[in-house]
Amino acid sequence: MAESGRLRVLLLFGGRSAEHDVSRVSAVAVARALDPARYEVVPVAITKDGRWLLAGEARQQIAGAHEELPSGFRIEGTPVAELPEPGRRELVPIDADGAAPGVATPFDVVLPLLHGPYGEDGTVQGLFELAGVPYVGAGVVGSAVAMDKVMMKRAFASAGLEQAASLAFRDGHDVDVLVADVERELGYPCFVKPANLGSSVGVSKARDRDELQAAVEVALSFDEWIVLEEAIIGREIEVGILGDDPPRASEPGEIVPGADFYTYADKYESDSAELLIPAPLSPAQVDAVRALAVRAFEACRCEAMARVDFFLEDQRADGRPGRGFVVNEVNTIPGFTPISMYPRLWGESGVTYPALLDRLIELALERQDRRARRAGRQRDQ
Repeated sequence: MAESGRLRVLLLFGGRSAEHDVSRVSAVAVARALDPARYEVVPVAITKDGRWLLAGEARQQIAGAHEELPSGFRIEGTPVAELPEPGRRELVPIDADGAAPGVATPFDVVLPLLHGPYGEDGTVQGLFELAGVPYVGAGVVGSAVAMDKVMMKRAFASAGLEQAASLAFRDGHDVDVLVADVERELGYPCFVKPANLGSSVGVSKARDRDELQAAVEVALSFDEWIVLEEAIIGREIEVGILGDDPPRASEPGEIVPGADFYTYADKYESDSAELLIPAPLSPAQVDAVRALAVRAFEACRCEAMARVDFFLEDQRADGRPGRGFVVNEVNTIPGFTPISMYPRLWGESGVTYPALLDRLIELALERQDRRARRAGRQRDQ
């Protein structure tokens, strides 16, 4: 903790995934919202090639998001850092030869804003567990399951949740067989997604065989595993989850996409999608979707926060009655940009952006205290 009594929050952003730029924008918004009277922000950027940058270079990474930094943003120090040894809550600066010439930078809690692989998938969470430091968000298991759409769908199925019909495919297998399976089991149009990405990166809508083959090629350029889903005609409903014992569900919101589906540009660039908060739903529908969101959250063993996405299907494409709320996915590190749904949902539910961050940090510290008391997790004194 800083001499001022403020908590030092290591704000970790950027990352090696295709969602690197989204993370930078989120970091700026979070840095602005953290109360400078309570927190000292230590910005750490992870470059696309995996280098960890502290202070000055991290500041440049955030500045690239075309936003001004908030006052009090910590920028002094050396530019390159490595994680601490187990039990030490500090970053140790290193030079190109691996030596540690500078003064270590202490911190109290990590707030990771890393979307996609190498950040939202349990990898960096495992690193924090090994280092014995508290961190915001889901743990290793929840992060890994919710990030991998193949495993997430299996978790949903085990919990009896209604979801879109889908197929999983691994690179190197016969694409012609996949096409035949899609045409027999899913039909057109269908969606093709990398299994381990978010923010609609690499997602395509295929309306015929040629588009399907092209979409598979695009998705495989991002991940070895991909998921193919039936297209659902329905409204897009999202619910925020906060806490984990018990988890709380926010008021639901609705997204009216500006494009054919909710694209990356809709989410982070054009602001063309219409966000209806609260969603125009009946009281019974609100209760139903909030309960389903909690079930989906718990099915994936998530913790602390997530955004759960649904379709509200009134009628199927073939004219059959719809299935009601169909769960689409769980996002364990949802976007925190100024136009992101997760903080807006909680704002509608009476939790301001700063209060939301306060609670997430409290949850991280509480979990660390609980786990430190468990056999096998105790550190040598």
